[in-house]
Amino acid sequence: RARGAEPGMSGAEAALPAEKEEESEEESEVLEESPCGRWQKRREQVNQGNMPGIQSTFLAMDTEEGVEVVWNELHFTDKKAFKAHEEKINTMFEQLVVVDHPNIVKLHKYWLDVKDSKARVIFITEYVSSGSLKQFLKKTKKNHKAMNARAWKRWCTQILSALSFLHSCDPPIIHGNLTSDTIFIQHNGLIKIGSVWHRVFANDAAIPDDLRSPIRIEREEQRNLHFFPPEYGHVADGTAVDIFSFGMCALEMAVLEIQSNGDSRVSEEAIARARHSLDDPNMRDFILGCLLLNPDKRPTAHNLLFHQVLFEVHSLKLLAAHCFINNQYLMPENVVEEKTKELDLNMVMAEIRREGRPAVQWRYSEVSFLELDKFLEDVRNGIYPLMNFAATRPLLLPRALSQPQEDPQKAKTPTPEPFDVETRKVVQMQCSMEMNEEKAQWHLTLLLTLEDKLHRQLSYDLLPTDSSKGLASELVHYGFIHEDDCEMLANFLENAFHKHRSPPL
Repeated sequence: RARGAEPGMSGAEAALPAEKEEESEEESEVLEESPCGRWQKRREQVNQGNMPGIQSTFLAMDTEEGVEVVWNELHFTDKKAFKAHEEKINTMFEQLVVVDHPNIVKLHKYWLDVKDSKARVIFITEYVSSGSLKQFLKKTKKNHKAMNARAWKRWCTQILSALSFLHSCDPPIIHGNLTSDTIFIQHNGLIKIGSVWHRVFANDAAIPDDLRSPIRIEREEQRNLHFFPPEYGHVADGTAVDIFSFGMCALEMAVLEIQSNGDSRVSEEAIARARHSLDDPNMRDFILGCLLLNPDKRPTAHNLLFHQVLFEVHSLKLLAAHCFINNQYLMPENVVEEKTKELDLNMVMAEIRREGRPAVQWRYSEVSFLELDKFLEDVRNGIYPLMNFAATRPLLLPRALSQPQEDPQKAKTPTPEPFDVETRKVVQMQCSMEMNEEKAQWHLTLLLTLEDKLHRQLSYDLLPTDSSKGLASELVHYGFIHEDDCEMLANFLENAFHKHRSPPL
């Protein structure tokens, strides 16, 4: 019997766990680090759906946040051509780094690696482990289940919210490869669109032909050709390309699968059968509008959000949830739990008075606080986005490079990296000030809680010339807080300064 094996266990069986452990150690081996040392590439490769042109995708570790990410590599064999258009590639990725939306897979960082006769673009993206929409639909059909209409509406709303955001950027961002393979669905129902980075922008100069091949659509992927409109590749790309692709995704979500012969291209007959199988006339009208052959007649993503099949006036509950989350930084972390303890469950929270009949009353005892917590978490995650009633305000993308890029030759710098943009919002702030008698100056300790529960503690010896606005701007500059939180933090610090520095009455 093998040493250490249990009675009745063969030597081969006893060795299995050790083999698995060895295999796991190999997969977790660090193959390469980013120039700054923050991102560590592992041996294990991951499949994040159909990512055209990306030669390899590896699991990686973000050593600052302690989370898994994806290390993507684009390889270029013609170094001379690459160098000639390096600025355009930089600009394209620089624009994508600032894109931040709950329904879009986040691009965290990128850098260029040019050496010998080859060149690489390496970029770090969010890791979505739950699988693609295509996989989810196949599992649902295999279990002989029909598509839930509410789930279909919720998914469509999230996808359109992401597309509306991309298309309203200045210049607009065209996804150009929206399929059920590049849409991911998490276990909580949150939708995330991936593969945004392989396309150039509608109003920007295209990457030249000698560099286009690694990042173009792999047209030989026969099974996904039906997601592309007839005009694709023949006329200049516009946002209508994504609307057609979304229409095909919406159709596939409604019927679970559009039949094809093996892995070959889905036929027009199969698409027609799927369209005719839709019972809901509003759903059929919605999808057919997206699939119009004339791109000029297709609706925009923003307008589709207001189609009668999707649009519902926001409930007071949803509006209150968004208001609560947007102002959560003003409240203690466990405010919901504490408030529910104080409530008298027999207290009436709403009443409908009826003439000649008893009033209808709702008491706090009828509220499920567990469900309320889950709802707030879903809203926080982006599952129930607010549709934009006002005219869309474009996100202005930088035309010139605004941040220094990582240089593979430079020495490693400690994390957090200076000039990295913080994308997470602050949800709670606390600070304390103590007088340092030796230096005769105030010492400030600031504790920030970010929306992903990360706690960030900062300390600083205040100078007489320091202002609250100046300190808040510095924290934005060095990537400690989100730009949108600058004014809020400045006001918070101003109140703290006034409280501690003012002489007692």
